[in-house]
Amino acid sequence: MGKLNGFLDIERQVSKTIAPKERIKNFKEFHIPLTPDQQSLQGARCMDCGVPFCQSAVELDGIVTGCPLNNLVPEWNDLITKGHYRQAAYRLLKTNNFPEFTSRVCPALCEAACTCGLHGEAVSVHENEYAIIEEAFDKGWIQPLPPLKRNDYKIAVVGSGPAGLAVADQLNKRGYHVTVFERDDRVGGLLMYGIPNMKLEKHIIERRIAIMEAEGVQFKTNSGIETKAQAEQLQEDFDRVVLACGTRLARDIPVTNRDAKGIYFAVDYLTNITKSLLDHDLKEGSFIETKGKKVLVIGGGDTGNDCVGTAIRLGCQDVIQLEMMPELPTTRSEDNPWPTWPRIKKTDYGQVESLAVFDKDPRQYQTTVKEFIKNEQGHVCGAILLSLQKDENNRMVPVAGSEKEIEVDLVFIAAGFIGAQKHVTEAFDVEMNERNCVVQTNHRTTKSNIYVAGDMKRGQSLVVWAIREGRDVAKVVDYDCMGYTNLR
Repeated sequence: MGKLNGFLDIERQVSKTIAPKERIKNFKEFHIPLTPDQQSLQGARCMDCGVPFCQSAVELDGIVTGCPLNNLVPEWNDLITKGHYRQAAYRLLKTNNFPEFTSRVCPALCEAACTCGLHGEAVSVHENEYAIIEEAFDKGWIQPLPPLKRNDYKIAVVGSGPAGLAVADQLNKRGYHVTVFERDDRVGGLLMYGIPNMKLEKHIIERRIAIMEAEGVQFKTNSGIETKAQAEQLQEDFDRVVLACGTRLARDIPVTNRDAKGIYFAVDYLTNITKSLLDHDLKEGSFIETKGKKVLVIGGGDTGNDCVGTAIRLGCQDVIQLEMMPELPTTRSEDNPWPTWPRIKKTDYGQVESLAVFDKDPRQYQTTVKEFIKNEQGHVCGAILLSLQKDENNRMVPVAGSEKEIEVDLVFIAAGFIGAQKHVTEAFDVEMNERNCVVQTNHRTTKSNIYVAGDMKRGQSLVVWAIREGRDVAKVVDYDCMGYTNLR
């Protein structure tokens, strides 16, 4: 505990952000970190609780509270308070392979479970993590550490998202020969193309990949394993195969005129923009043109918000974001006590930018699309919206006579994902369950020597859970090959 009364004497302070109207001029990250001295003070707010829920990852009310990686939060809070950033980085990397990712894109399950949040404001764990790992990179403490000795086992990892990267990193450190296969032209999966630059600049991913390559991990891009022949060859060439392909099957909106032009899945739109940004610096004609368009985003989650922020940066005329569920309260309700995950209203960066640019929150709650309207050229030009309400069974049902027509030029469907892509699972002949996830027992699939991790196993989830999955499957593979494991 860095300071005995720190949680009483020191107020929570977080990084400043560049003003919305300024930051929307580019796709760069827009947080201005605290100084190391300021961040150390924030570490001093940690109470070093007898029961640190921040790192507990226990299930309460059907939802895990605290960090799924069991990050040693009180330990590194104490270390940065004392200015021992190098030791803090060592403790942080004990449980988290990629703090530079989670400190940017994780919703901070640790902070939601912080004891200080019971009657005040939580410790700024998320930003403490960011400060530690970026200080470590800046000071050159993060260097390649290839294993001193290797075994004879060859491991194939299919998919280079956070789960695939985590298992590759763990097994490579253990001395396995690891090759990661990625269908896209760049490594990173969801991190690279599913999360826009303003949340995670891509040189951050490339920085980590360069270290992993120097440590001996091989990456093969433009190398999707998606046919039976490819899957069979992979199993011949490698001793074990880990599937970490994610849940790329997007949930659709099956309504009239869904086939109209100008309607895209959100992940395809975000991928298109990021790829154009990296390849062509968003030169005209290289991406889905959004300037001057009226944009409709269907989905109120993080991906929907990313679409809002992206469309605003590209000069849209207007943006509306539909949310099927009712607006959440601004504070915890009585049936949502600490330390359960707070089911409260969150206004994210895209919505903040809409307030600044259009003087309105883009979200329309309890609303869905009944029908799209298309013009003579087959392009979407409007949508008929429908209000929803809860019935006696707590289900959202249409409100009779509530139809409303709006003008729309572009539609982005951000309604989540419904499982792994069928052609991939059929290529490996793995069994699927009713949730369209791979059937497994402790990460082992129904096929010999084939394992599964990440969203492909648990369904659509968070980056921090993907890393947890990658670390867990690495332990199972190591045990099956060696008869024991000392991986954590």
